[in-house]
Amino acid sequence: MQTKRSKRYRAAEKLVTAQKGYPLSEAVAVLKSFPPVKFDQTVTLSFRLGVDPKQSDQMVRGTCPLPHGSGKSVRVLVFAEGEAATAARNAGAEFVGYKDMIDKCVQGFQDFDVAIATPACMAEVRKLGKVLGPRGLMPNPKTGTVTDDTAKAVREVKAGRVEFKLDKNGNVAVPVGKISFEPAALLENGSAVIDAVIKARPATAKGAFVENVTLAATMSPGIRVDAGAFLKS
Repeated sequence: MQTKRSKRYRAAEKLVTAQKGYPLSEAVAVLKSFPPVKFDQTVTLSFRLGVDPKQSDQMVRGTCPLPHGSGKSVRVLVFAEGEAATAARNAGAEFVGYKDMIDKCVQGFQDFDVAIATPACMAEVRKLGKVLGPRGLMPNPKTGTVTDDTAKAVREVKAGRVEFKLDKNGNVAVPVGKISFEPAALLENGSAVIDAVIKARPATAKGAFVENVTLAATMSPGIRVDAGAFLKS
């Protein structure tokens, strides 16, 4: 069944040349020219990657600090005790604790966007896998969310460090800011994300790694991005 598109969406579609691969700067300019909506849309880069998501050695996962932040207020929970807990609170973490926080999560608490844990706390935090895993909230050393330097981790995620992970269909979607951002800010954030995804290429990946890149806002059509310049650099 074909989705009925709004008049605003159809007007935006007319501004995009089908099948054209736009340089990122042009894609951002086209996106900014779309008829506005009543809220500050999230801008996302979506990648179709040439890897097999069923193969564990072809997993694509990582983090990327956005030079201009994500535009999102990030709520952080930190599993820590002692000095690490104090440091996390001082850095601005909204929720800090250890077994009390584990119990709270077991009871269904998920009112946060990122979870960080010290290595010492992970033995117990791992038991939350079935609770936090489905929402992608489990702390992970590969994303810098299992660390003794809780203050640094909290500051980084609040400043706009985004995580990305390959989904079961071989796609990666990464937020790069808000539609209200200046074009230069979206361009720099987007460039940083494209570089980070390309650098996350698994050693076992064969052939073309980045098959397709699309830039879009929450309520907009996608704009195909030519990532060739990034692949050559």
